[in-house]
Amino acid sequence: MAKTVKQPKGNRSSRGTWKVFNAGTTLMGGILARQVASTTWRVTTGRKPPTETQHPDLRAVEALTWAAITGASVELTKVFINRKAVSYWMRSTGNLPPGLKPIDRVEGAAKK
Repeated sequence: MAKTVKQPKGNRSSRGTWKVFNAGTTLMGGILARQVASTTWRVTTGRKPPTETQHPDLRAVEALTWAAITGASVELTKVFINRKAVSYWMRSTGNLPPGLKPIDRVEGAAKK
C-alpha cells in the first residue's frame, strides 16, 4: 500500500519559510549547474567553455553543444536539489512543503 503523507493547510509562516528555503536551493542549484557545465566542457574538449555564444568566430556546433550541456546541467541539478530540499523539509516537518500535493497512485494496476 502506498504511503500517504498528510498535507495540512500551511500557515503563513510555513509558506514563507518554504519560499525562502526553495529560493535558496534554486539559487544554489543555478550556481552549481554552471560549475558542472563548465567542468564537463573542460573535461570533454580540453578548452575553456565559450563565453559569447553569439560571436561569429565560434562555430555553430560548439555554441549549440554548449547550450545543450548547460541546459541539461541546469535541469538535472534543479531536479536533484529540489528533490533533496523536499526530502529535507519532509524529514524536518513530517509534511509535504506548502503547495506540493500528494501524488495519487494505484499499486499493481494502471489508473483508468
